[in-house]
Amino acid sequence: MPRELELDITGMTCASCSARIEKKLTRLDGVTAEVNLPLETAHVVIDSELSDDDITDAVERAGYGATVRSPGAGGAGPEIVDYDPRHLRPRFAGALILAVPIVAISMVMSWHFTGWQWIVAILALPVVTWGAWPFHSAAYKAARGGSTTMDTLVSVGITVASLYSYFTLGRAVADGHGWAIPAEYHVWFEAAAAITVFLLIGKLTEDRAKSRATAALKALLDLGAKSATVLREGATADSGAASGGAAANGGRVEVQVPIDELNVDDVFLVRPGEKFATDGEVLTGHSAIDEAMLTGESVPVEVGPGDSVTGATINTSGVLEVRATRVGADTTLAAMADLVSRAQNGKPAVQRLADRISAVFVPIVFGIAILTLLIWGFVTGEWAAGLHAALTVLIIACPCALGLATPTALAVSSGRGSQLGILVSGPEALESTRSIDTVVLDKTGTLTTGVMRLTGTELSAADFDVLARLESRSEHPIARAIVDAAPEIVGTGSAGAAATRTVPTEPSSMGSAEDSARAASARSVETATGSSVTDFENIAGGGLRATIDGAEVLAGRPDLLRERGIAVDYPTDSIPRGATIVALAIDGQFRGLSFVSDEAKPTAKAAIDELHSLGLSTVLLTGDNAQAAEVVAEALGITEVRADVRPEGKVSVVSELQGQGRAVAMVGDGVNDAAALAGADLGIAMGSGTDAAMAASDVTMVKSDPQQIPQAIRLSRRTLGLIKGNLFWAFAYNTAAIPIAAFGLLDPMIAGAAMAFSSVFVILNSLRLLRFR
Repeated sequence: MPRELELDITGMTCASCSARIEKKLTRLDGVTAEVNLPLETAHVVIDSELSDDDITDAVERAGYGATVRSPGAGGAGPEIVDYDPRHLRPRFAGALILAVPIVAISMVMSWHFTGWQWIVAILALPVVTWGAWPFHSAAYKAARGGSTTMDTLVSVGITVASLYSYFTLGRAVADGHGWAIPAEYHVWFEAAAAITVFLLIGKLTEDRAKSRATAALKALLDLGAKSATVLREGATADSGAASGGAAANGGRVEVQVPIDELNVDDVFLVRPGEKFATDGEVLTGHSAIDEAMLTGESVPVEVGPGDSVTGATINTSGVLEVRATRVGADTTLAAMADLVSRAQNGKPAVQRLADRISAVFVPIVFGIAILTLLIWGFVTGEWAAGLHAALTVLIIACPCALGLATPTALAVSSGRGSQLGILVSGPEALESTRSIDTVVLDKTGTLTTGVMRLTGTELSAADFDVLARLESRSEHPIARAIVDAAPEIVGTGSAGAAATRTVPTEPSSMGSAEDSARAASARSVETATGSSVTDFENIAGGGLRATIDGAEVLAGRPDLLRERGIAVDYPTDSIPRGATIVALAIDGQFRGLSFVSDEAKPTAKAAIDELHSLGLSTVLLTGDNAQAAEVVAEALGITEVRADVRPEGKVSVVSELQGQGRAVAMVGDGVNDAAALAGADLGIAMGSGTDAAMAASDVTMVKSDPQQIPQAIRLSRRTLGLIKGNLFWAFAYNTAAIPIAAFGLLDPMIAGAAMAFSSVFVILNSLRLLRFR
């Protein structure tokens, strides 16, 4: 029976590293492997008699480190390997400070004072050794594994340029020139220093993109509670206090324990505003649970004894006692984190175009250089000229332009994108935009405001006043919407009015000022007639009950009123499509309905139209009910709707569409969207969403404006086109120049100038993105 193994990998620097490890592992008998470069892990399936040591030895023979991850009983899911790109910053800063005078002195002829070559040689030594060490180290590891990468050519180019320059200085001294070295003794220290600095910039850019992937899992796991208030039977207050603080609770003791010490069947207490420590079953109490992080629903779910709750969701009102049913890696939150991790593993490793070119280009360049030396030596007998020509081949082929092609275009694109409020994670995301043909969009918070508001009421001003006073005791979003609308309805309505009125209230940002205003409004509503709300009850199942002015007041779902024996009769055509209904009864008599709903963002329709103009089909994917989803889809012009979808179902829908041969972009803003964002060909997160959603995405839109979705796709496609153009011309330059160098028709100084020009061309070409509109 096949067994699975998780490995922690060290030493990977680029996509070719992960591909090489996968190749080594899959060559083993009965082994399949997926290597996750950002997480620095490998998931290995073994269907043979190979041991763990056989697997780790294979990785080490490829030039990398590997350790088997021990499965833990606790924890909250996948372990995170911290990756800190800051180790490159001192190298970059030091190399930049030294490279500026090196290039300036070397390139400005009027600054060529006597012995300037020696000054440049001294300044260049730390740049081409310590500064370029990441490239030298990666090239060595690749050589140990019997392969070559871009780092190989970078390392060899820097090394050859530097050694040849030092050799030239030595030859000048041997020729009797001493401190004053004539101009014909050409040195290439400026080329080696410039290559090091430019490519360190590229390496830093790559590392920032690499660290974003681990941020997705960290953001997911950080949502969980850090401790739990456990109710322990038979404990004493002293023993409880000794173990971390305790309080008496009906003969039991409340003990604060770290989340990793929570066990199945432990009973824990959850007060209003607290997160549920883990998945469990409610034993006592009633409350409304905010599951927005899990389902994307803006309306909390009522729970009572026997109902299941999910860890990391928030208790909004009553006090609950909950029995833990799943802990650690078995929880829903951990499963969602695992979904994100597996979705990232399942993505095809999209290697950078420069790496793919270099896989063939690097060995060819070395072959041409050696062949050049041999032909010159054996055919003409001029071994010195042959060495000169061979070194020129390596210098002209040094991949400065190839290495700059992607990071410079990406840097300019990131700068321009940030001005427009669009953040693109890296070249892999850009490459995905070309093939995208379907855009899947979450509803709540992405295309809609995500804030409930009153859209209409059939109640008189007096009845709405009673409803608002009842709802002022609740923190439910529906209650907030009604209380927010109270000044408009109560202040301008007339008693006895029965016609449905549309309420032009604006969505609240829920800031402190708005909260204060709402509280003041609720108090004014409650005390307007000198009365107060008594005997308040939050009814499990979707309603509120209280005594107001001596009258029994009940509000909630129409079915709730019917369950209490109250006749609720209304024409269905009076209900706005997709709205949530709040029915009101006073002293057992039905008084009328109010309607609240979440509405589309003002720019959503224009965004969908623009996506269609780009030839993209759209799909609305939401955890909301079908009717609400269809209303939004119809208003925006979306014909394909997938409603009532849970988080794991969202991943399945994306996979289903991909299975139909469609290239899918997923747009979302919630934790419930994180796994789907990671699993899609292109993940796009709205900036108003959770950190987990943004971290799992390839593109983030800071302004949360739906119109940024097509704009982001256009910018990404334009950037990718420039990257491919840069790579083409950089490669064409090498292809054209190498034969000239091999025939000895290219002077080393001209080779250095040509190499510099190719880099300038790539940078200028990338700057065209600044004009993107």
